[in-house]
Order: sequence, then structure tokens, then C-alpha cells
Amino acid sequence: MPSTSPPAASPPGGEEGQHEIELVPQENRDDADSVIGEEPSSDSLTSLRSSILAYEEENGRTYHAMSAGKYFLPNDATEIDRLDLQHHIFRLTFDDQICLCPKKDGAKRVLDLGTGTGIWCIEYADEHHGAEVIGVDLSPVQPSFVPPNCSFEIDDLEKDWTWSKPFDFIFSRFMTGSFANNKEIVKKVYDQLEPGGWFEAQDMAVPFGCDDGTLTPDSHLSTWCERLMESMEAFGRPLTAAQNWKAYMEEAGFEDVVEKVYKWPTNAWPLDRKYKTLGEWVLYNMDQVLEPAIMAPGTRALGWTREEAIILAAMARKDLRNPRIHAYWPIHVVYGRKPWRPRSPERAAETADA
Repeated sequence: MPSTSPPAASPPGGEEGQHEIELVPQENRDDADSVIGEEPSSDSLTSLRSSILAYEEENGRTYHAMSAGKYFLPNDATEIDRLDLQHHIFRLTFDDQICLCPKKDGAKRVLDLGTGTGIWCIEYADEHHGAEVIGVDLSPVQPSFVPPNCSFEIDDLEKDWTWSKPFDFIFSRFMTGSFANNKEIVKKVYDQLEPGGWFEAQDMAVPFGCDDGTLTPDSHLSTWCERLMESMEAFGRPLTAAQNWKAYMEEAGFEDVVEKVYKWPTNAWPLDRKYKTLGEWVLYNMDQVLEPAIMAPGTRALGWTREEAIILAAMARKDLRNPRIHAYWPIHVVYGRKPWRPRSPERAAETADA
């Protein structure tokens, strides 16, 4: 059975696109001084700062305080480390890139939706000194020591967007389950982009993929996935974004829309060297998220007890680690460009009717 700790050696480099994965130590973070900016100059700002930092505690984990209850995963130290690891899995998947659309280089004003730990923003800003990079999230868990061209804002993206200047690149990663209406978010993105600007969404789809039948419908892992989808549907935030980003973008008016689908093995079952290494890291990452992913939606929307969620996750974890089960997580990457010129009313009507 595979170990539940990270691989002992860093993934080897070389022609197969495998790169060293470096974890970000939690002690290097300074949550208290992040995202709010300079020291507050009024009692009202002090109160706002305190309320945002007063995280909700539930079932032994902490969750965001702003718009409490909207997002289903926690924001504590364990989750922060997992998200940073997940970012490096994306680098391994994309041969050391963090995004794929034409604005992976040359963007001037960049917005990251649901930035999480902020690591994507920080690395993009480090690699593109001429870009202004802004990350937005419900939780102020980003570090305070960041490049001068990088900043963070705490806000609810389902509320009105108030940026006065447009962006030429808007990015989103793993936001499935974050929004009640993904189509409305795509419309906001479209309106906030300047003509010719790009939107890229990277997301994980459910259910699992399996090409040889080794993941059976009655397995614990399949049951976990079905219950997760059911609970998120009842929670009002279905896990359907990954498969629909392309259609939503085209409907909103984006052009040159491209969709690429990658596979993240659930463990080290592949024979291919790169995918075996990728599977080792994906196992360690997803092993940590099985329980918290089902915990909040299961207990909030379906009335489960904490113990029921823990038991289901524990049974699913056995299948996740089983190298005889050749399952994978489908990873969708979709990007498109806002037209340089506004669409004519006739063209807009044609798109809406399609």
C-alpha cells in the first residue's frame, strides 16, 4: 500500500517534464498582516479586519468568516499546505508552467479568482515584473511578503465587482463548487476584461475517470464521489463547472476557446514514469482532502454526523491508495479571448440561441 507521506525524493527532472516540488513552510506565513494592507486608521476598519480574521470553527477545522458558509473547504494550516502542494502538481502537469493561454506571458493587469494561498499570483508576479497581479479570496491566508507588483483583496466574487480598470488576463483554478451560478461568473469575467483580454479556468471534474473498469460503481471511492456530488447539489453549489466552462465561455461571447483535458492518476498505478510520479503526489494531495471535502456539505446539506463523514472518507481512502484501481481525476483547462470588437446585436442573438 502506498505511503500517505510525500514521496521521499523530489520528482526527477529531465525530458519527461518532471520537476522538483518544494513545499512552502507554514512558519513563513504571516496571516495577520496579509491582504488588508496598511495598519487601519479607523475603528470601522479595525472592526472589519477583526471580523474577517475571526474564522468559523466547525468539526475541528476553520473556515472563512466573510460570507460564512459559502465555501466548503477549510482555510487552516493543513489546507494551506495542501493547496501549495497542489500548485506544484499543476507545474508538474504543465511542464513547469502555471497557465497555458497566450497571456501566460505579456499580461499587464491580472486578476486571480479565488486565489487561496496566493501562490499562483506570487509566482506570476515574480515571472512578469511588468504585470500588476491581484488575487481575490474569501480568506486572508496569503503571505504579507510578496512581490511589489502583487496584492491581495478579501471579497465575495458573487457580489458586485467594483474594479474601475479592466484586466487583460483573468485566471481561475479549482473553483468548481465555489459559485451557485458559474455562468454569471463567466459573464462578470467577460465584462471585466478589456477587448482582446483572456480568461483561463483550470478545474477538476467529477466523477472519476477510469478506462479499464477497475473502478467499479459499488466501490467506496465511487460512493464517496456520488455522495459528494449529491451533497454539493443540495448545498446549492454543484460540482459541474469543469465540464461547462467551455460552453459558458462561448455563450458569453469569448472567441478562440480552447479546452484541454489532463489526467491525474489517483496513485502510482501508471507504468509511465512521469504519470507514476504525478500519481504519487496526487495521492498525497487528495488523501488529505477526502474527509474535509465531504465533511461540510455532508453535515450542512444532508444532515450527516461528523462520524458518518469520517467513516465514508476512511473507506474511500483505501480505494484511493489501491494501485489495482486505475482511476484518475479529469483536469479541464479552458481558455478564450474576449473579442477585439463588440459583437453586433444580431451575432449576440445567434450565440444566445445556439
